[in-house]
Amino acid sequence: MRMIPKLVMITLMISLLIVNIPQKVDASSGVSAASAVLMEQKSGRVLFEKDAHTKRRIASITKIMTAILAIESGKMNKYVKVSEQATRTEGSSVYLKPGEKIKLQDLVYGLMLRSGNDTAVAIAEYVGGSVDGFAYLMNQKAREIGMYDTHFANPHGLDDHEDHYSTAYDMAILMRYAMQNKTFQKISGTKVYRAPNPTEDWDRVWKNKNRLLIKYKYTTGGKTGYTKLAKRTLVTTAAKGDMDLIAVTLNAPDDWNDHISMYETGFKTYDMAEIVTKGKVDISNSKLYKGHLYLKKSIVYPATSQEMDQFTIKYKLEKPRKSLVSRNEAIVGKAEVYLDGRVVEEDPIYFEKVQIKEKKGLLDSIKQMFLSVIGVNANG
Repeated sequence: MRMIPKLVMITLMISLLIVNIPQKVDASSGVSAASAVLMEQKSGRVLFEKDAHTKRRIASITKIMTAILAIESGKMNKYVKVSEQATRTEGSSVYLKPGEKIKLQDLVYGLMLRSGNDTAVAIAEYVGGSVDGFAYLMNQKAREIGMYDTHFANPHGLDDHEDHYSTAYDMAILMRYAMQNKTFQKISGTKVYRAPNPTEDWDRVWKNKNRLLIKYKYTTGGKTGYTKLAKRTLVTTAAKGDMDLIAVTLNAPDDWNDHISMYETGFKTYDMAEIVTKGKVDISNSKLYKGHLYLKKSIVYPATSQEMDQFTIKYKLEKPRKSLVSRNEAIVGKAEVYLDGRVVEEDPIYFEKVQIKEKKGLLDSIKQMFLSVIGVNANG
């Protein structure tokens, strides 16, 4: 049986000198939502929460999952034939017609900007084969990305099932995942979109229902939601400087201002601290490792002024082995970042073999010069 390489732990205590980080303030004031969460996108750190893990109805913010599954299907330029069932879906609509053919991409824009329930069903039938088949894909993706307190029963969020729910925290997890996709980012932040209308002489023009795109200048995207049972639900994203935030509110009478309040608090209270810089790390006395270890990216984490001296780093390395010499690159350990004694970030440590060029002798040099003169290159 193959033994797992023994880990050699090398601990380096680092005091972070972070300057100009504002003092922490209370974010709970002014948040009307029954459940709310503010999350930093890069790290996934929760900066503020209010009853964030309570399961609630989520209404049309469900469509974030519908959109990302459609995008990931790889069929955005394919045409979808709209069924009569899709056109009869109740609630908000972009007024699709039975039998019309429309690009999946246009359906996703109609889904995200106008919250079309007809587009949600058309997408579900095309990508999942049926609404039930698509719901299976939604739940499969939810488990895959860590939405453990969520269950999807439809692609639109209407109150037609008792077992359709999520939490503010889980919806932030979903938005964090979706925002890693460039296509989703673009669609989510689009203010106006023009889509062809094959049965009319005029195009469909859709304006985004997310008023925060106009109301708050740092907003980069989001999705609105409302049903009689769920009340107002909202997921948005905002960016200022090098910080990207996600805000979620469920059952929030004053959701626009809730989000602005959370964003302003987050931007004032936290700063992105670079804890470890990418590149070579000199953390081992091993002849094999020395000069060969590096991090591919810098480790950054949102921090308050009170936390500036609470970070530590532990480098964990595998026992050096000669087999590494034959490889150009391999993961040989990890850098763990601790905040107040808890692991908050991990990044792999890579081993990179240095390529040594062979030295040419005098005879080789004379031969090369001769071949160059007669017009023959080194490879013949």
